Amino acid sequence: MELTEEIINQRLSKAMHPEINSSLLELGMIKDVKLKNSEISLTLLLPFLNVPIKDMLIQIIKDSLKSKKVKIKIAEMNEKEKEKFMEMAQQGWRF
Repeated sequence: MELTEEIINQRLSKAMHPEINSSLLELGMIKDVKLKNSEISLTLLLPFLNVPIKDMLIQIIKDSLKSKKVKIKIAEMNEKEKEKFMEMAQQGWRF
């Protein structure tokens, strides 16, 4: 099956945050998704660069995409993105 942007977005929509009852897409943690020459690149936005689950989030993305060619850039959310993330996190916190 050929990889398309629609398939990538469907797969990413199932990449769930391990501590919040929302997908990484819903939380605004994934942006700049691109497909070029069967390679997927994207940016993972974190509320803080040193979050302890960073490696777990990267693995969740890779597992959901089911592709060997994935490049993930890490960046920190701006204040507006953090505010929205924290609001959603409080509503969907699993613990």
